[in-house]
Amino acid sequence: MSGIHPFRVLRARPLWIANGVITGVLALLFAVLYVGANVDPVDHMKKLPVGLVNADKGAAAGGEHINLGARITESILESPASGGGIDWKVMDEKGAKEELGEGKLYGALVVPADFSSSATSLTGAAATHSTDTWARPTLTVLTNQSAGSMGSSLARAATTQAAENASLQVGEELTARAGQAKLPVAARVLLADPAAVTVLDGHPLDPHSGLGLTAFYYALVLVVCGMLSANVISGQVDHALGYTHNDMGPLRLHRPLIRATRAQTLAIGSTVMIGLSLLMGTLVMAGAIGIMGMHAAHLPLLWLYSVCAIAVCGIGALALLAVFGTPGMLVVTLVFIGMAVPTAGATTPVEALPGFYRFLAEFEPLRQITGGLRSILYYDAQADAGLTRGWVMMGAGLAVAALFGFGVTAWYDRKGMHRIPAETKPAKTAVPA
Repeated sequence: MSGIHPFRVLRARPLWIANGVITGVLALLFAVLYVGANVDPVDHMKKLPVGLVNADKGAAAGGEHINLGARITESILESPASGGGIDWKVMDEKGAKEELGEGKLYGALVVPADFSSSATSLTGAAATHSTDTWARPTLTVLTNQSAGSMGSSLARAATTQAAENASLQVGEELTARAGQAKLPVAARVLLADPAAVTVLDGHPLDPHSGLGLTAFYYALVLVVCGMLSANVISGQVDHALGYTHNDMGPLRLHRPLIRATRAQTLAIGSTVMIGLSLLMGTLVMAGAIGIMGMHAAHLPLLWLYSVCAIAVCGIGALALLAVFGTPGMLVVTLVFIGMAVPTAGATTPVEALPGFYRFLAEFEPLRQITGGLRSILYYDAQADAGLTRGWVMMGAGLAVAALFGFGVTAWYDRKGMHRIPAETKPAKTAVPA
C-alpha cells in the first residue's frame, strides 16, 4: 500500500482538466443542438408543404362567369407574404386528402365548390337589405397533427392568414360590385370581409395517439433501448471473455481470460444484440400497447420493425464502442441522442430547422425510424408514407455500421493492437563454450 489517502487524488490537475473538458464540451454541444434547433422555427422555415385546393365551380355575376377561387389561389401563389416559408402545392381535393393521409402535407387550404355563388349572392342580399338570406361563403383550413404538432400549427397559422387575406380581397370586389348603393352598416361590414374561415382536422387520429407524437416517443424508446443495451452488452461480453471484472454490489467477479480479437468481440456482441432485440422489441410493444393503451395497427409489422430498429441501433452503437473504446459512449450519446432528437422532425418539422440540422436529418437514425413508425401507426403502413425510407435507411445504417466497425477492428487486429498484448518470451542467454 502507498499510504496516500484516496482523497489526495482530488488535488490532481489532470482529473479536473480531463473531466472538465469532456463534461463542458458535452454541456455546450447539447445546449447548441437542442436550443439552436428550436430557437426560431418560423424564421428558419423553408418550403413547408401545404396544400392549396380550388374546388370552386364559379358563378354568373353581371353577365359574366367569375371564379373567385381561381383568383384567390393565384393571389396566394403570387403573394410574397410567406417569404418562401410555405411551399403551396396546388392540387384537387382527392390529392390533398391522399397526401394528408401520407404525412406529405402539414395542412391545406380549401376553396369549396360553392364559394363564388355564395359570395356573389351576398351583393344581392345586401342591396335588398335581406339579412335573413345572408349566407357567408366558407374557406376551410385543414390541419394534420399526424405530421407533427408544431408543423401542423405553423401550417394552420399560414393557411388561416392566407384565408383571411383572401376574404379581404374578395370583399374589395364585392364592395365594388355593390356600387354606390346605400347599405346598412352590417351589410358593408359583411361585404368587406365576407368569408368565414373554418378549421377542420384533415387526417383525424385515434385519441390514444398522443396528438401525433406517439410515433416519435416510440421511436425514441427503440433508439434508447439499442444504444443503452449496447453499452450493457459490451461490458458483459468483456466480462465473459475475462477482460474486465464485474461488480455485483459488494462482490467483484472475474472470469478466466479467453483471448479474442477485437473483430471477434464485436461479432459476439452483435450476435447477443440481435438475440436480445427480439425480447426488447416484444416488451416495448407490450408496455406501450398492452399496458399504456397506445393505439397501434399492423401489429406483426410493428413488432418486426421494432426489433430491427433496436438491433440496427444497437449494432451501430457496438461498432462505435469497439472503435473508440471508452470515449465511444460519448460518441454514441451524441449520434443517437444529441444530434438525433432535434432533427427527428417530431416537435419541430425539418422544414423549420436551420440548414445544418436539415443536413443531419437526412441520415440521423431517429428521424428515419420515426418516419417508418408514422406510416405504420398513422398512415395504414403505406410504403410511400415513410415506411420504405425507414427500411432502406435502416439497411444502409446496418451496412455502414458493419463496414466501419469490423473494418476498423480488423485493422486494429492486423496491426497487432490487441487489448492485452501477447506475453513477451524471455530472451535466450548465450551459454559459453
